[in-house]
Amino acid sequence: MARPEDAHVVVLNTCAVTTQAARRSRKRVGALHGRNPSAKLVLTGCYAELAPDEVAVLAGVDRVIGNRDKDELVAAVSAMPAAQMPELATEPDAAIFARGRTRAFVKVSDGCRNRCSFCVVTIARGDERSVAIPSIVDEVNTRYQDGFREVVLTGVHLGGYGEDLGASLTEMIATVLAETEMPWIRFGSLEPWDLPEDFFALWDDPRLCPHLHLPLQSGSDSVLRRMARRTSTIQYRRLAERARLAGIDLTTDLIVGFPGETEAEFEGSMNFAREMAFSGMHLFRYSPRQGTVAAKMSGQVAGDIKRHRMRRAQELAAELKSHRLSAEVGRTADVHWEAEGRGYTSSYFRVRSGGDTTPVRNSFERVRVLAEDSGLLVVARE
Repeated sequence: MARPEDAHVVVLNTCAVTTQAARRSRKRVGALHGRNPSAKLVLTGCYAELAPDEVAVLAGVDRVIGNRDKDELVAAVSAMPAAQMPELATEPDAAIFARGRTRAFVKVSDGCRNRCSFCVVTIARGDERSVAIPSIVDEVNTRYQDGFREVVLTGVHLGGYGEDLGASLTEMIATVLAETEMPWIRFGSLEPWDLPEDFFALWDDPRLCPHLHLPLQSGSDSVLRRMARRTSTIQYRRLAERARLAGIDLTTDLIVGFPGETEAEFEGSMNFAREMAFSGMHLFRYSPRQGTVAAKMSGQVAGDIKRHRMRRAQELAAELKSHRLSAEVGRTADVHWEAEGRGYTSSYFRVRSGGDTTPVRNSFERVRVLAEDSGLLVVARE
């Protein structure tokens, strides 16, 4: 198999969701060019979309293809002189599955109508565009035929799925459940609004995994207003209550040090996160993104304060996760085994086998939870 550094053309999908992500993208460009200076380097993704002139002058970059032209990426690259894509880039998903992946991702929508004041995604991805339901069903069935037994439906704003097609998120999921045999179906990040009234009734089907990632971003109402989030702590609490009545575990995103965040607002955010008892939190220190409203706000929080608050938030996240995992000890759970005796429960808790034999990869098994150990569950076969 050709390595990326041996290829005549190298394609890098860049990220720009934070300033650190953009910095890592630039660093990766330098590393790829340094390892193979004769290769043609093509950049795509959000950083390429947001700052095409900036990335175009990076050392070694031959072409920039933004998100809006991504559908033409393969044709554009193939037309380049002496184009030779690495083997990995042209392999079917079945071959990727054979090398160890057991969970497939199916994009059902792109773009976002929301205008959160800190986010560049709306600029980078454009208006919302939904994939037609029959195409999604075909994609899920193809992934099943390739050998995958778990699929994640992803989109920038999943809750708004189908509004451009006269469809709905509930309709799409119900159709996927009815017309595919995929054993486990998950969702990517789902903004905590625009969810249909009958959404949680879908979990009557046990093939829907009982886990949702509902980004909160702040547990302070005043900060949420400055973020231009379309929710409040009251609305989020009601949504969380509905989810938990359906037996669903919740994880979230949280930003610390948003412009103007006072100590009282930060404490309020921590208290609300504790009340919600999240089983996991993705934490971010706020960093200004050029072109966003928040980057121009007064009251930018000092770096040392953000670092201190980040440590506090990390401690809380670890405490909540440990508490939730400890509650699973002694219970039974369904596990999808991935590799080397490791896998995930349907509630998306990471597990490792505590038995003497290695479970069969890509199989499902009912297990008993023996212990919680460093953020994962130790389990044994029933």
